[in-house]
Parts: sequence; structure tokens; C-alpha cells
Amino acid sequence: MANTNELYKKYGSTLNRCELFQGMDEKQWNDLLNHFHEEEWPRESCFINHQKFLFHFFIIVSGRVKMYNVDDFSEKEHTLFLLKKGDVFDLFCLLDGVQHQVYYECIDPLKVLAVPMDDLRDWLKKNPAYYQGFLSYAGKMMRMLEENVSQLIFTDISTRLLKLLLSNVDYSSNRLQHINDLPNKEIANLIGSTRAVVNRHLQKLKRNGSIKVSRNKVQIRDISILLKELNNQNKKL
Repeated sequence: MANTNELYKKYGSTLNRCELFQGMDEKQWNDLLNHFHEEEWPRESCFINHQKFLFHFFIIVSGRVKMYNVDDFSEKEHTLFLLKKGDVFDLFCLLDGVQHQVYYECIDPLKVLAVPMDDLRDWLKKNPAYYQGFLSYAGKMMRMLEENVSQLIFTDISTRLLKLLLSNVDYSSNRLQHINDLPNKEIANLIGSTRAVVNRHLQKLKRNGSIKVSRNKVQIRDISILLKELNNQNKKL
């Protein structure tokens, strides 16, 4: 196990961007990291043991993991969140202590910092000022779920895909990030569709010159066309 100074030296830049712990200095981090250890999970690792996430809390320091659910009857899958560097899980278990019936799968090789739930709860009792950050983060997740449900009910696939693409653009470089190398099946799981339907819509966007698709990678060619397409879709609602 790495000592706390080593953990902060290795991951300090990521930890300082973590919304839950805004404003913590190195001394405070080292006090908290005393309870953490590193774990590495291979790509495509799938976790269906809910107990693991009931008793441990994780901060992602590299890689992506999807949090998803599956319908027992149809086996249809829907991705609730695509978690990435600086994100955490499982916040719901931390707050209510109840087993969370969701699954996790590593999109990339994943590195996390893990802490026993009880140790983190004890730390929060000693540092109550940070409860506000945890509540704000929980509120953000709830709003994202609310938006997700609203889109599934009220908007069509084309609109959902456009919003997904635009919400993952780095506007300083106009580059697509986080989802740019996902297979069409994974993109479909994010918007409640199928691989074939997503492929058809991506090809349409490719033909109008807004994106470039090659070797399972999507690149933005003209963001203004994407914005115009979304505006046209909104007018139809």
C-alpha cells in the first residue's frame, strides 16, 4: 500500500478537481488519504456484487466506468452514468447505507482510490463542513437523472444523440471527449436506443459534414452544424 504522501504526489491534481472535496489543502488530503488504498481493475471488469459498493467508496483517478442497470425480462441495458477521472461512487450507499441495485463495468483499465464507507463516514463526522459538498454533488447527480428520464420520455433519438455529443465537446478545442471512442452499442445504452439506430443517425451526421467517423472514433468537424441540427429538432417539439 502506498503511503499517503505518495498517493497525494501521484494523484493530487486529480483529487483537487474532485467536487466533493473542494478547497482541501495537502495536509487535509493526507489526513483523509490515510484511510485509502489503490486498486486497479482490468478493462471490461464487470461488478455485479452489490456488497462491494455498499462497504467501500471509490474515487476514479484514471479510466472510465459505466454505471448501468439491466431489465431482468428483456435484458435491455441502460447506462445511468459514464463515470470518469475525478468522479466518485457509490455516493448513494454512503448517504443512506442501503444496497444499490446497479452494476459497474470498466470501459478502460481503471485505477481507483478506495476507502471503507465507515472510515469515510467517521471522517465526515469530524469534518462536517464537507457535508455540503457531498449534498451538492448528490443534487447534481439527481438533476442529471431527472434530465435523463425527461429525455427518454419526451425527446426522440436524434435529439438525444445531438445533446449527448454536444454535452461532451471540449469547447476550447471543439474536440469530442469521454465518448469519442465508445462503440455504437455503448452510445446507444446512454440514450436508450439500439446500436443499429445510433449508427444510422451517426451516418446522417457524417453526411452533413458535422462529424467524422472512423475506426469506432467520432470527431467533430463542424460544431455549428450540430447546433443548427439541435435547434431544428427543438423547433419540432
